Amino acid sequence: MRISHTQLSPTAVRAVVEEFVTRDGTDHSSVEQRIADVVRQLDAGHVELQFDAKTATCNILPCGGTSAANDRG
Repeated sequence: MRISHTQLSPTAVRAVVEEFVTRDGTDHSSVEQRIADVVRQLDAGHVELQFDAKTATCNILPCGGTSAANDRG
């Protein structure tokens, strides 16, 4: 299910994005920079929030896409 990030509070968006960018734990770049990059992509409409009720997880995917957003820059 697609969720518009504009319907969430800034605190909620940040929490979702932070969880997403730190999920795999292999990127050693600045977490703050990665968060800012993903929020910028959300604002630009390049990626969107997708909630999977079956797994109760939220992912950030390319708009209209079905795989994880790998381009965080």
